[in-house]
Amino acid sequence: MAIFGFGKSTPETVIGSAPARVNVPAVTAGGRGAFAPMEDLLRLAVESGASDLHLSVGSPPALRIHGTLVRMETRALFAEDTDNMAREIATGEQIHRLNTEGSVDFAISHAGRNRFRVSLYRQKHTTAMALRLLPKQMLSFGEIGMPAAVNELIRLPRGLVLVTGPTGSGKTTTLAAMLGTINRDIGSHIVTIEDPIEYVHEHQAGMVNQREIGTDVPGFAEGLRRALRQDPDVIFVGEMRDLETMETAIRAAETGHLVLSTLHTTGAGRTVDRIVDSFPAGQQEQIRVQISTNLKAVISQLLVPRIDRPGRVAVFEVMLNTHAVAALIRDNKTFRIATEIQTGGKYGMMTIEQSLVDLYLAGIIARTEVFSKAQDPELAAQLLAGREVGR
Repeated sequence: MAIFGFGKSTPETVIGSAPARVNVPAVTAGGRGAFAPMEDLLRLAVESGASDLHLSVGSPPALRIHGTLVRMETRALFAEDTDNMAREIATGEQIHRLNTEGSVDFAISHAGRNRFRVSLYRQKHTTAMALRLLPKQMLSFGEIGMPAAVNELIRLPRGLVLVTGPTGSGKTTTLAAMLGTINRDIGSHIVTIEDPIEYVHEHQAGMVNQREIGTDVPGFAEGLRRALRQDPDVIFVGEMRDLETMETAIRAAETGHLVLSTLHTTGAGRTVDRIVDSFPAGQQEQIRVQISTNLKAVISQLLVPRIDRPGRVAVFEVMLNTHAVAALIRDNKTFRIATEIQTGGKYGMMTIEQSLVDLYLAGIIARTEVFSKAQDPELAAQLLAGREVGR
């Protein structure tokens, strides 16, 4: 099981699991006191084991450490502070997009070793930003605790595989591990369309060409269309944000490519509904048929605080598209997919509730997390009762 805290905690900066304050080096300038440069703030984020750094006017800088926001022991940021910080890390073109579009996403390197995904945005007429620290190295399937079925999914010659979950649930880390394994072990030609490029993949047994929205290609749908002319075996689409991208991704899977992508949904049934509902009513029956044929799996995940050591651990739901699941999709009976997952263990399927109960009984998460994170608390209670009786 992996710690998704991205880095190791130090006693000086992490104070328990409750909101706390940490010190940050600062320099003074004028009467208001200027903050240390972004270089120091990024270094502190790395050293404190934070997953995110938040900078917003009216609040001290804040770190997210193992899921909890921790404010720095310093004064609140002024508008000129965040403006200056933005100029330290963004290009002139990115600042222009911030001022004209209200937000811009990109990635930066720090100290030649660490990489941050940056969301720079305007709020209340001021500049704010959120920076996500990406792990130095891609995690292995074992470190993530990836379900065994994923080993077979990444070897499929064609089809659509979706990794879903809310923001901050570890989807990027999971997909990076999947692409990294394909690149290392299978030797495929992988084309990615990302906004922004987060994990940098070097050519190994395979070849990886990574294209960034706004720099290498104008958008996801157009990038996906162009990728089809680049002889790919595997296509990774950072996010299926709109109908055009969904339609093109399904077509790419249909025409002989393995397509990996994400959606901000929880649960396989909701994921299928989200795709179908994005299309006009007159196309939905056709799309159900296409999904029933081309969707190979939905992997839903959440991150849950650990109790055995600092950090968070991933819990998974895995839906594989068996003949029974395909029939439910075609017949618009997605509400019954959850039952198929519960009884589909022999195929490699698993529910979020099964994953939660396994982690609790292994002493990795608290019992309260089983019920707060379960999609079906009653099912979780039944699984827990059955397993505890058998212990």
